[in-house]
Amino acid sequence: MSSPSAYPEVGPLGPVRAGADAGKARDHAVPGALEIQDVLRALPEAVYMTDANGRITLFNEAAATLWGRAPEIGQAEFCGSWRLFWPDGRPLPHAECPMALALRERQPNRGHEIVAERPDGSRVTVLAFPTPLFDARGALVGAINMLVDVTHRSIAYEEAQRFTAIVNSSDDAIVAKDLNGIIVSWNKGAERLFGYTADEIVGKPVATLIPADRYDEEPHILSRIRAGETTDHYETVRRRKNGALVEISLSVFPIRNRQGHIVGAAKIARDITERRRAEEQQHLLIQEMNHRIKNLFTLAGSVVALSKRSAVTVEDLASAVSGRLNALALAHTLTVPATSEASEREAQATALHALVRTIMAPYDHAVQSGRSRISLTGADVELSGAAVTSFALLLHEFATNAAKYGALSSPEGTVDIRCDEAGDMLVLTWTERGGPLVERNADGDGFGSILGRATVHGQLGGEISREWNPDGLIIRLSVARNRLGRIGDGAG
Repeated sequence: MSSPSAYPEVGPLGPVRAGADAGKARDHAVPGALEIQDVLRALPEAVYMTDANGRITLFNEAAATLWGRAPEIGQAEFCGSWRLFWPDGRPLPHAECPMALALRERQPNRGHEIVAERPDGSRVTVLAFPTPLFDARGALVGAINMLVDVTHRSIAYEEAQRFTAIVNSSDDAIVAKDLNGIIVSWNKGAERLFGYTADEIVGKPVATLIPADRYDEEPHILSRIRAGETTDHYETVRRRKNGALVEISLSVFPIRNRQGHIVGAAKIARDITERRRAEEQQHLLIQEMNHRIKNLFTLAGSVVALSKRSAVTVEDLASAVSGRLNALALAHTLTVPATSEASEREAQATALHALVRTIMAPYDHAVQSGRSRISLTGADVELSGAAVTSFALLLHEFATNAAKYGALSSPEGTVDIRCDEAGDMLVLTWTERGGPLVERNADGDGFGSILGRATVHGQLGGEISREWNPDGLIIRLSVARNRLGRIGDGAG
């Protein structure tokens, strides 16, 4: 960028009045008095003059600095800038700029905002104040223009507009208050969160949003603000317009004026209701998982310990444990819901008939007559928690023994399972037919007897009996209906 070291004389132009009167004025000028061009050169704002055709006749140092160049006197027209643009970025021909319009319309054309581009590509936003000059006879002799640099003001305005747009479009509640706790600003996010419109709440104390048992929070927050401190992610509770409470995460920071004095506070409040609900569900899931895993380990240990009492060989033990654990796994799949919501998992249960069909499925192939080997009739009840595990193990033992020694060991053998409700008891009757001749088996301390004592008597509050009829074994299992429970009841 270059700037003139000396400025040419103004030629025919002088003050607003020019010509003969101007000459007389010069003739009578006080020695040492300032010429108009001297005054213009001394001004801190960019000032330049043109003749009636718009050719530049004078410009001061501030104008050369603003333009980033020193235009040629008598050649450059209307403005000394390299290029001109409208504020929205559209090109602005020099012949259409405010100075050109002022000369063409012979009247001032003041306060228009334009953008001047320098030769180095940088741009400056200015307000133009062109004013035509006339001689004593009213003839247009030129014009004078002042360019006021408002670049910083425009940038600040754009940033303010951008900030306002961000605040208004934010999902978070953004609220400003003065040091007395009076709300002075309220965005759409605050309206959505708390239910008040800006017209309803601005001018009211922020304590309007605070539950009575938390009134002591506001004085503490204001004292921190007056000390220039911020409060980040403070979790608390606020009251909506309809009276409902909402859990929020609150950040508060001081607002300062141009002098740096604290004049208020800005608050950003975020609804954390869903986050808290998710945390609670996660906590429930973890508790449930921990509970189930401990139960499974305990149960697996019991199965191994009980199975070894009746096993003769290692292979017998491995087979027995594997079969019983598989039965438990099948039963467990009936209690796992499709959803992962902890609240729904708590209520998940299974029906007794579904459990019976699942455990008996490996044995339910058609006999020669074409009918199913397993018949299931009677009442269907809901099982959950420890009851599912207990029934799964019992049914597995019934089926395994029937497959080894009873009706299911014969191709034509069948099992009839009937469920009846008798007052506060549920009675399951297992009847085998078509198997080999049954001989009474005391079962001693076998797994079935041990399981009966531990499960039927202990967990289910019932009784189990066996009748060894020649046609087939009959087992009657009665359990207390109030022991059929919910998931988690008695499972640990």
